[in-house]
Amino acid sequence: MRRNTAGLAAWLVQRLGALYMLVFFVSFFVYFLLRLIHSYPQWRAWAAQPAVGVALFIFFIALLLHMWVGLRDVLFDYVQPARLRPPLAAVLGVCLAALGVWLVWILIRAQYPVA
Repeated sequence: MRRNTAGLAAWLVQRLGALYMLVFFVSFFVYFLLRLIHSYPQWRAWAAQPAVGVALFIFFIALLLHMWVGLRDVLFDYVQPARLRPPLAAVLGVCLAALGVWLVWILIRAQYPVA
């Protein structure tokens, strides 16, 4: 007998993503308490650091996946009639993918500023 693990995978994506986002938020909150950043050039220099760029990228990927699982579950639990669920899930997926592309564009511009 085969077990259906799709629910477990979605649960793990949400929980691990939430855990990463919590650790990210707390660590950067502490960082900002220790090093006050008051100007745009300071923010830009901070965001241009490679380690910060990777951490931000992982944070926003975790956020987008967390949003996908949660909103998809809301769609499939509450949208009636059932035939509307797949197209709405597709629209949601396209919107979240577009946000992901925009995120990558922003992070690349932070790493390699255009003069």
